[in-house]
Amino acid sequence: MTSRPQTSGGRAYLAIPGPSVAPEAVLQAMHRPSPNIYEGELIDMMPALVSDLKYVARTDHQVAIYIGNGHAAWEAALANTIAEGETVLVPATGRFAHGWADMADGLGARTQILDFGKQSPWNIERIADALRADTGHQIKAVLAVHVDTSTSILNDVPALRAVLDDLGHPALLMADCIASLGCDRFEMDAWGVDVMVTGCQKGLMVPPGMSFVYFNDRAQAARAGMKRVSRYWDWQPRAHPDLFFQYFAGTAPTHHLYGLRTALDMIRAEGIENIWARHDRLARAIWAACDAWSTQGPLRMNVSDPAHRSRAVTSLRLDPPQASDLRRWVEGHLGLTLGIGLGMAEPGDPAWHGYLRFGHMGHVNGQMIMGLLGGVEAGLIALNIPHGQGALEAAAHAIAVT
Repeated sequence: MTSRPQTSGGRAYLAIPGPSVAPEAVLQAMHRPSPNIYEGELIDMMPALVSDLKYVARTDHQVAIYIGNGHAAWEAALANTIAEGETVLVPATGRFAHGWADMADGLGARTQILDFGKQSPWNIERIADALRADTGHQIKAVLAVHVDTSTSILNDVPALRAVLDDLGHPALLMADCIASLGCDRFEMDAWGVDVMVTGCQKGLMVPPGMSFVYFNDRAQAARAGMKRVSRYWDWQPRAHPDLFFQYFAGTAPTHHLYGLRTALDMIRAEGIENIWARHDRLARAIWAACDAWSTQGPLRMNVSDPAHRSRAVTSLRLDPPQASDLRRWVEGHLGLTLGIGLGMAEPGDPAWHGYLRFGHMGHVNGQMIMGLLGGVEAGLIALNIPHGQGALEAAAHAIAVT
């Protein structure tokens, strides 16, 4: 039996791909009495907060705030743009593209899924073929997951925009950046993204509870053409409120807003370009360690080509049940929690125990990543899982020279 980590033995490290580590400053900002929701600082801070949300996404367009998780943002994006019976194209590289497609299906949309498996990024030519065949422009949107949190695949959003432009196809380009925003490079306006969805609990470093839908003028035109949008999901009053409560269609997520304000201050202070560089450096340290471990034994990264790997999450494979054994050992003995292999196999399938994930998003630095990798190496040794040598040296070198 694996023991649970003792709270008196040091701070536990949640190295899963969301919720990410919340900075102490964010938690302290949230630890306050409930504020006045009718006047005062909470109301006064909203314009700057919205401006800084746009800064992180590299957009001059609009953002709507929802009290909900990423699934809420999925539904809000669809509810404002896609009518019942309309078609969406979904290129899938993991569980979350299928999840967004299922959300569209539940709203009465027709879903056309192009499944590229769980180890490969989009095949842009196949997507182009599907769009080219749509001569009547029945496809109203392409639901594009930038980083699939289950597989850790990073997809090429600018290339998808280029295809739509080259074909003159009017479909909206909608991007899921729930895992990637504030970690992997993303530029909404420069990349021509019409709608982007994300959550607060990953790169934005705030405990779960808020999500965001960004939209440009093309998406707003689609919203204007909708026969109806429910009062709650309608992004129009949220993005252009006459009264404070309209930002949230009711009572504000008060303490989350204080936490978000502090997180955005931290992002501004570091600078989004520097944040992307930090995530790239730390991801390369993880990859270097995994490459070393993979020279002997069963451990493999799910994505072989570094160009298609996320800088926020790394999905890994071991021989089942070694992945589950490793996760349990490092949590029980070290207080280190690794991510399950979400969506890689069904929970009842023995293969489910052959997958795990490292989360390295948001509030992470070099010593945290070296601690993560050292903990994993200790687990590999303790469980007699064969692995190559030199992983920690390789990771240290990657951090030192990049």
